[in-house]
Amino acid sequence: MSTTNPPRERPRQAARPDATAPARNSRASANRHSQRWLAWVFLAPTILGMGLFTLIPIVASVVLAFFRWDIISAPSFVGFNNFAEVVQDPTVRVSFLNTIVFVVVAVALQLGLALALAIMVQEKMPAWLRVFFRSAFFFPLILSAASVSIFMRYLFNEQFGVVNWLLSLVGIPAVPWLTTPGGSAAVVILVYVWQNFGFSFLLFIGGLASIPVETYEAASIDGATGWRKHLHVTLPLLSPTTLVASVMAIISALQVFDQPYVLTRGGPGDSTRTAVMVIFESAFQRLEFGQASAIGVLLTLIIVAITAAQFRLSKRFVFYQ
Repeated sequence: MSTTNPPRERPRQAARPDATAPARNSRASANRHSQRWLAWVFLAPTILGMGLFTLIPIVASVVLAFFRWDIISAPSFVGFNNFAEVVQDPTVRVSFLNTIVFVVVAVALQLGLALALAIMVQEKMPAWLRVFFRSAFFFPLILSAASVSIFMRYLFNEQFGVVNWLLSLVGIPAVPWLTTPGGSAAVVILVYVWQNFGFSFLLFIGGLASIPVETYEAASIDGATGWRKHLHVTLPLLSPTTLVASVMAIISALQVFDQPYVLTRGGPGDSTRTAVMVIFESAFQRLEFGQASAIGVLLTLIIVAITAAQFRLSKRFVFYQ
């Protein structure tokens, strides 16, 4: 009778430490370190540019608002005197009032026109025609505002302008577009809206493209057609895009300068003088850089307040899918 011996278990050998682990860790650490430095190298031009051309000028402008300085003589500290003089200056008050009226009218026209055209282009046209109109409506935005304003100044000239010539064909007498307060304000608003509505138009095009088709189909089943469909479906779902478009349009309109300066020089009188025009005139015509900085600070505070109010109100009126 034979007996079989059970297999012997081999003694387990202790795990040898990996001699290459420190080297791998060192290489990984060196790679991370080099990648971190490489990231800072690529970010350096942007950070440097923002610091030199954005952050430093903002800080300098705020500090300069408390000084009186005409470049020639040394700056002298005057505290809040610049702000007091600015508030009491009737020209500054009129310019801010003109700017607010301009913002209300121009932004309403810009957003309304952009939304209406976006709906028409997105729904009523074939694809190739959509591409054409998207490019055509956006094209004025890439042009120089000064060159566009010079061209429009000739178009609306009272004696030899093309606009008055067209009106004369239907028996309408020449309109003094740029020599009356109402006409000059209307021209400034029309030129500004014509050149800037293309950006809002593209925003609305993108917002309309993001609305699911099933939503419109469900609305059609419920009996919503025509303007009811846009009122109860398009506008609520487009509210985030409308918020972005309105914020950017208001900020841009509050800083309007090129169109009124080139078209009317702020006239007749002060009817088209805006806040940024007063900043330019104070700084570079009268060399009152302290007052110009004070006006700029006030305008910045107004922009911040309006933008904050828009985002605060958006909690009630903006619908996110």
